[in-house]
Amino acid sequence: MVSFSSLEFLFRFLPVFLILYFVMPVKHRDMVLLIGSIIFYAVGEPVFILVLIALTLLNYFMGTRMWKLNEGFHLSDWQKKRRKRCMIEAVVLDVAILAVFKWLAVFVDNSLLPMGLSFYIFKMISYQADTLRGEIWSRPKFYQTALYFTMFPQVVSGPIMRYNEGGFDGKRIYEPEQFEEGLKLFVIGLGMKVLLADRLAILWNDLQMIGFQSISTPLAWFGAFGYSLRLYFDFWGYSLMASGLMVMLGFDFIENFDHPYASKSISEFYRRWHVTLGNWFRDYVYIPLGGSRCRKGRLILNLAIVWLLTGIWHGNGLNYVIWGAVLGLLIILEKLLYGKILKKVPVLGNIYVLAVIPLTWVIFAITDLKQLGIYFGRLFPFIGGAGIAVNQQDIIKYSRNYSVYFIAGILLCIPAVSEFYSKHKNNPLIVLALTVIFWLSIYFLSSSAGNPFMYLNF
Repeated sequence: MVSFSSLEFLFRFLPVFLILYFVMPVKHRDMVLLIGSIIFYAVGEPVFILVLIALTLLNYFMGTRMWKLNEGFHLSDWQKKRRKRCMIEAVVLDVAILAVFKWLAVFVDNSLLPMGLSFYIFKMISYQADTLRGEIWSRPKFYQTALYFTMFPQVVSGPIMRYNEGGFDGKRIYEPEQFEEGLKLFVIGLGMKVLLADRLAILWNDLQMIGFQSISTPLAWFGAFGYSLRLYFDFWGYSLMASGLMVMLGFDFIENFDHPYASKSISEFYRRWHVTLGNWFRDYVYIPLGGSRCRKGRLILNLAIVWLLTGIWHGNGLNYVIWGAVLGLLIILEKLLYGKILKKVPVLGNIYVLAVIPLTWVIFAITDLKQLGIYFGRLFPFIGGAGIAVNQQDIIKYSRNYSVYFIAGILLCIPAVSEFYSKHKNNPLIVLALTVIFWLSIYFLSSSAGNPFMYLNF
């Protein structure tokens, strides 16, 4: 598997690709990117590259059926119905293929799930829906559609870009300043992944090795907050690396995280967390179901469907369904009961998010329901009757070892820190700091096996 945070990618694939990309005339760069993307995916998934190519061909030719029915200034009712039927057939096929591979991963072998399948299936569904809606303004050529589906910065874990955001008409900006901006974003993401997420991953691994039944309540809470930060910087780091690569190649920056831990409600948190996925579910599932402009009963059903699908999308275990159900329930309660109170008292909303979100991530993290119950028993010993911790002083050791990562993570969760960077990113001291971050990351990568990005599993 080729990872953005691997030495092979950083010092072999990426330099060679960038040289070829920028040596080529502008009109040929998309073809270089397409070939490079296929090679990138084939190295990581030599078997499943055929699945990606087959899905690309199918979705392109199924999309062309809608374009062929798009003749004339005014479409007849027959044309409209036929185009909608073509879109439904394409989406059903895509969903069926995703479901089959998910089923195989659950009941046969987890290795049968192609890397990033959910992400490129979602891009294919959005392509079909946007074609029907007229949001793709001109008929794409095959290589443009194939590039959109397969481009290597996004094919594995997103962000989920829409076709009309890609500038596939060739009108992209290639300036040294834009390349530098993308490089800085990539380095920041690399630092988040290697220097923060991977360090915090060791804490969670230690708790698993000790056994959840043997940790104290303070350490259980410490672990929950640590896992929350680890997941955040793992995926935010990946998103910045992916978006940074796209900016380097002349595309617009796509923001996938907007400081979710500064939110004042769970609803707001998930508008800021994995923004492109949330927008995808909103535009292609929630709104077609009726959205929020409906009666309360229908609203509850719409939210329940969206969050059930979100849970199933994230993983194969029952814990992911529970995770999605819990979040759906909390968001429904916010909509119907206490959401207005959280808006009136922002501090209360901040505390609510910071207390509840780590608990939901514990559900997300622990796939074994028995172990999940034990962990919650450690979090709330007065409820579960889990008894006395084996080592009540364990929190001292782990807080001493990981406090520096917690402090750095908490600072990066504050929007003012990003605002400061945006204002001073060209300052020589900031550039020097980014250089140090890059080489520190390389040092840690070269001295350890490295952890793959968590969202590669989806």
